[in-house]
Amino acid sequence: MRIHVVANIHRKDALKTAQDTGDWLVSLGHSIGFETESARAMGLAPLPNDQFPQADLVIAFGGDGTLIRAAHLCSPTGTPILGVYFGRFGFVTQCTAHDLKRTVEAFIAGECEVESRMMIQANLMRSGTPVAVLHALNEVSLQRAVTARMMTFRVSVDGHKLTSYPADGVLVSTPTGSTAYNLSAGGPILDPNVQAMVLTAIAPHTLSARTLVIRPDSEISLRVTSEGESMLSVDAITRLHLLSGDEVRVTQSPRVTNLVTVSDNDFLLKLGHRLFWSKGMVGDPN
Repeated sequence: MRIHVVANIHRKDALKTAQDTGDWLVSLGHSIGFETESARAMGLAPLPNDQFPQADLVIAFGGDGTLIRAAHLCSPTGTPILGVYFGRFGFVTQCTAHDLKRTVEAFIAGECEVESRMMIQANLMRSGTPVAVLHALNEVSLQRAVTARMMTFRVSVDGHKLTSYPADGVLVSTPTGSTAYNLSAGGPILDPNVQAMVLTAIAPHTLSARTLVIRPDSEISLRVTSEGESMLSVDAITRLHLLSGDEVRVTQSPRVTNLVTVSDNDFLLKLGHRLFWSKGMVGDPN
């Protein structure tokens, strides 16, 4: 089996576990390749990014950010990804280092389920022509630049003007991304198996701004209608500066991210643990 590895290069424990796992898999007769930055951090020969998704399984050692990196590399082919938790929140990563070997063995034996997560596509339009096509697992956002003042963002859905937000920005999230930037901006948490897009204003200067959950086959158009420097951010990995008159059209992507699952109730268990819901209230007997 061909297995490729990506790791958080800023965490020594993630790098060491990744290298140890690679050695273990090689000893079992599997072929191993390491993503460019991860390989350099470990002093190993790197695998070119265009070859990285050509595998039976990708293992990501880190937090959700590392798994998002793997998702961007693997989305053209849909290679299954197993996220090993070495982070802070870990809503998307699937197992701990303690469970890793057992999970990998189960995957090799064909005993693991693979869950497809919806992605969204952003078309950056300039003078009516697409100049960039980007895919996101978490979110697409239009934001004011750090040095810019509050700006106005116009939102249309399926050709109908919805509203204009005076705000720091506006984002469109997937269900997977509902626990990321969307959550910080006050948006709702969606079950990752729901098919929908979530529209959320970022620090809006109006009491009427409300998050909207939109059906997945809609097209959301975003424009900046005020003066100032703004940018398009996709999963906080790709950032593009916008020009006056630019439009961003967000739709459901034809790509998906396939995640190896460990437990049927994985998402609910993570919510209880990561958000401290499982701690209960003082005096709660449960």
